[in-house]
Amino acid sequence: MAKGNGRNTDKNGSGRPTMTDIARIAGVSQSSVSLVLNEMSGSRISVETQQKVREAAHKIGYRLPATRGTVAATPVVEKDTIAFIVDEISTSPHPVVSLDGIRDYAFEQGLLVSAHVTRSNPDLEQAVLRSVLRDPSIAGVIYATIFTRKVSVPPALKSIPTVLLNCYCEPRQHVAIVPGEVVGGFAATAHLTALGHKRIGFINGEPWMDAAMDRLKGYKQALATADIAFDESLVRDGDWLPLRGYEAGIELLSMANRPTAIFCGNDLMAIGVMEAAQEKGLRVPQDVSVMGYDDQELARYTHPPLSTLVLPNYEMGQKAAGYLIDMAIHGKQIRPMTIKVDGPLVVRETTGAMCR
Repeated sequence: MAKGNGRNTDKNGSGRPTMTDIARIAGVSQSSVSLVLNEMSGSRISVETQQKVREAAHKIGYRLPATRGTVAATPVVEKDTIAFIVDEISTSPHPVVSLDGIRDYAFEQGLLVSAHVTRSNPDLEQAVLRSVLRDPSIAGVIYATIFTRKVSVPPALKSIPTVLLNCYCEPRQHVAIVPGEVVGGFAATAHLTALGHKRIGFINGEPWMDAAMDRLKGYKQALATADIAFDESLVRDGDWLPLRGYEAGIELLSMANRPTAIFCGNDLMAIGVMEAAQEKGLRVPQDVSVMGYDDQELARYTHPPLSTLVLPNYEMGQKAAGYLIDMAIHGKQIRPMTIKVDGPLVVRETTGAMCR
């Protein structure tokens, strides 16, 4: 797909035609063009598609390196790559899903993605930035964090189009894409109040984290909307792990006036609560409803399957790539702003109407 860079791809034009131009004319992906023109073995591209690609290449005067003479001219390097820089990627599925969203959106626009993990190591981050900034193929940077937080954006990124993902800075200097956590906490709790629950426990994540603070705000707002008084005795701090969910679940379910529903700050803690309910001889959802958050893959396979709220990592990645491509490739001037992406409610079988 053409990148809107003003390049003239006509035979008599001054610009050098590219595989991106061929892909646009032939109506195929850039990868297909590369496979055909480089005659790579093992590709299962139809004869018809191969013919379309070759005709498009001929039409705009594209020549492979082997046909350009024995002395090759210095190649014109396209800005066709997005650098994804993240502080951590292996300890959580969330940044991986965001990377999937970035990759898929970028590839549809004819760009690739290179991923760099800094492990929050300042020296490693500086080395990554030096490498990225001297690479002429890099169109821009998506600078991301594994959990939502305020960051100090490296000064080096002022020289290249940059979008923040799952993080933000103050004062605003860049477009920042973050999850709508207050809305998420509200939606999850409102689902339970709509089912008739009035005593709703909340097992939060680590209280210092932005996500935990915002989900608690949403929980309180949903209770207020349903005219239910906030009861601090029903709230527990957690650590996002099943064991703490189990421990907090035992505490809540051992109360004389126990909650009829428990909203957990993530799916892992919700699994711990389901184990606690089983140990207390309580059925889910007949005796206690359990609500998760994140919609991790395992939420589909609990017994019963877990009701939860989607953390929209994939959509956030797509949106970050879209804004970056608009700025870096299409030259759009976009003012710095923070964009919150909401995730949908997924109702499965761990939430039901209050029975007592």
